[in-house]
Amino acid sequence: MTGRSRVVAKSGEHWQPGAAYLYILHLDGPALAWEYLRRHPDYRRDWSGRRRDTEAAAHWGLRLLEDPALDARDAQPLWCPDHAGMIQLHPDLDPPPGAEGFGLWRLPGRKRLVHDGRRLLVATRWTGSCLRLAIAPGLGEGMAYVCAARASACRNLANEAEKLVTGAVTNAMACARPSATELLELHTLQALDGVLAGASLRAVAAVLFGTATVAREWHADSALRARVRRLVRRGRALMLGGYLKLVSPPLKGGRSGSPTDRP
Repeated sequence: MTGRSRVVAKSGEHWQPGAAYLYILHLDGPALAWEYLRRHPDYRRDWSGRRRDTEAAAHWGLRLLEDPALDARDAQPLWCPDHAGMIQLHPDLDPPPGAEGFGLWRLPGRKRLVHDGRRLLVATRWTGSCLRLAIAPGLGEGMAYVCAARASACRNLANEAEKLVTGAVTNAMACARPSATELLELHTLQALDGVLAGASLRAVAAVLFGTATVAREWHADSALRARVRRLVRRGRALMLGGYLKLVSPPLKGGRSGSPTDRP
């Protein structure tokens, strides 16, 4: 097993190096949902007990159980139902002359493929972006195709289809400063790992914000202490079921509209 897949260990100081969490800054909703779910002790118990049946998976909102030792860069959980942003590809039954042919290996980024028994699912990631596709049976390499998505995701369909057709990759986000929401997810997961490992709130604060800040600002009614408590409370809420809102967020507000988004 690779070292990067061991963030959720049972003991030690695995949660302290902030660099181990930088990949969190580039995850989309379904990938973040997996990060919270894989930390759930009962989910890990189901996996270790080899309860791989569909009933056990459905309890967690999955079609099949995924290995919780794999972080979101290597795992490909099969959510049930598909998350709102999934793009479906089907053979074009009446293609126009010169229609663009499907090319799996022309897609940008690092690809993960899995078959759920009905269709091939592809997740391809590059810096700052993730494209998720469900390829219908019958669609082969070079065939003309059409894209489909749920009504709630149609506003993003044209943009995602353009990525698919052109294979365009942008590195603009590689140099961008992390957003407040991205930093929130990083801090939440690191704080959650700290308390799951048995660390005190003060120890978590020292890791996240520095020992000098803690020495200066930590006291019974301090804003810093309240901030760490909210991070931990948010992390637990997402781990204990709130992660499903990240897979298929509400039509209005998305992730930012969720009550668990802000510490």
